[in-house]
Amino acid sequence: MRLLLIRHGQTPSNVEGLLDTRIPGPGLTELGFEQAAAVPAQLEGEPIDALFASVQVRTHLTAAPLVADRGLPLQIREGIREISSGDYEMRKDEEAVGAYLDALFAWADGDLEVRLAGGESGVEVMARFDEVVREAHAAGHGTAAIFAHGAVIRLWAGVSAGNLGGAYIRDHPLGNTGIVVLEGSPDTGWQVLSYMGEAIGGPAVDDLQHAGPAGETDEE
Repeated sequence: MRLLLIRHGQTPSNVEGLLDTRIPGPGLTELGFEQAAAVPAQLEGEPIDALFASVQVRTHLTAAPLVADRGLPLQIREGIREISSGDYEMRKDEEAVGAYLDALFAWADGDLEVRLAGGESGVEVMARFDEVVREAHAAGHGTAAIFAHGAVIRLWAGVSAGNLGGAYIRDHPLGNTGIVVLEGSPDTGWQVLSYMGEAIGGPAVDDLQHAGPAGETDEE
């Protein structure tokens, strides 16, 4: 099976550097809509059997151009929502962003029992994302595109893929509409084929400067 894990387009909270994991959460900026519109061309020639998005509206808006292009229904799943920022919600200070990223990287390094204050443990996050992936695999989809979020994509790919790991995702940000491509199965394991060579919007949009904490910008 092939998985296309696609981060949503830029949001106002990304621009502000906020830890915004609310449901349904913010929409997209003008740039975010431009990034979303570029997704179908980026995936031209890629066979896709199913489209999934989280319960957060920014993924729905990012997926919309591909939904229209492919004529596939968008399946909404709670399990692929962004990692909750718990007690640090809507903060952007160094302490809050640092605590969020510390938890993310601890999980990616294998310490999944760590719990973010007021939020989730790595075990819980991996289990809910795994459930959606298993559903897509059980349905017999050859390729599934999953519109999700920066932190949860980095975590799931880092832990699940045999050729990635915590050290890699620590050093490699995931910009808005960045794509991680994997192949494998829930039973045999996963390998990453590509990890955001560059964000879909292209380097000129400079989106990594305003990608929010999950994209790990210099602002944080």
